[in-house]
Amino acid sequence: MMRFLNQHVPKAGKDMPAYYKHALVVSEVLLSGFFAATFFLVGWTADQWLAYPLVMLAIVLASIWANGRVNALVSIYAHEATLVFFCCWHIVTFGWTCGGQHLLIPVLMFCFFNIYDRPWKKIAAFLFLLGLRMGLFAYTIDHAPAILLGSRSLIVVQTITSLYTFVVLAVSFVHFSSNLQATERQLRIDNQKLSKEADTDPLTGLPNRRSMLQALENAPNDIYSIAIADIDFFKNVNDTYGHNCGDYTLKELANLFLACAPDRYSVCRWGGEEFCFYLLGKNLDEAGVVMFSVQQAVKNLALEYEGAKFSITITIGVAENDFRSPTAAILEQADQKLYRGKMNGRDQVVL
Repeated sequence: MMRFLNQHVPKAGKDMPAYYKHALVVSEVLLSGFFAATFFLVGWTADQWLAYPLVMLAIVLASIWANGRVNALVSIYAHEATLVFFCCWHIVTFGWTCGGQHLLIPVLMFCFFNIYDRPWKKIAAFLFLLGLRMGLFAYTIDHAPAILLGSRSLIVVQTITSLYTFVVLAVSFVHFSSNLQATERQLRIDNQKLSKEADTDPLTGLPNRRSMLQALENAPNDIYSIAIADIDFFKNVNDTYGHNCGDYTLKELANLFLACAPDRYSVCRWGGEEFCFYLLGKNLDEAGVVMFSVQQAVKNLALEYEGAKFSITITIGVAENDFRSPTAAILEQADQKLYRGKMNGRDQVVL
């Protein structure tokens, strides 16, 4: 309730949301038909030609013309006021059984779907309409209708009123619900896209460190190994061929890792020129075999950038889940082994 009351509302201009405008225009067109039908059918069945429906018809036609030409709130309020006034006239003229009170339902609907009104105004409108309905009912108890309709005329008036009310509600709810569902679908798609982007390294397209850490935190209590690989002398690649060549190298390496053994590990860009491998179901020896094949594949990878041919090597540190240490400790072990391999000449796998 508090979230509803604390909503912020946009400032109204001449334009209103398309779904709301469509529902409003449909309501006004149907209302025009409603007033015209009331005039002709009541005159035909009751032999009394009433000018008031024609006056209301002229007002609605003017509202249709003004749509998009005046402030959106003016259009909305004019439509709601027309329905309220005609509801009162309908009941005072034909009595409670004519069904004129149904006209207040579309008013309430348009009020609550109006994005330009503050919540307290909507609650005030609800209380006003509720009070008006009860007041009109009380009025009809003590006052006879101004025009006593026969049963045939009463059925006609009740039918016209019910048709308008239910049709405009159905059409409006289709517009409103379709818009809400489309908006929700788009939000879900956008959220999924943002979530994927948040978990993906933009350069290589591999999962990023955040994504890998989540996967490791959710790792089953089973045998697995973690390997951290680092490109040897990567700074020389950047210094010799430029940073664009460095980016090219990282992307080629990512493609190689994905092609090498996608069924044996998952890999992410750990940061800079480092990559992390998660080998589920592999003990230290099995992980060592896999990572040695990766290290050899990198060594044999022929790279060429703007006519310059070169090759790279990587050093890898591998650690196994010991069922006692937390994930952070296993990662630290793999990192220490990587550092040891760097100190011992690079281009190797340290188990």
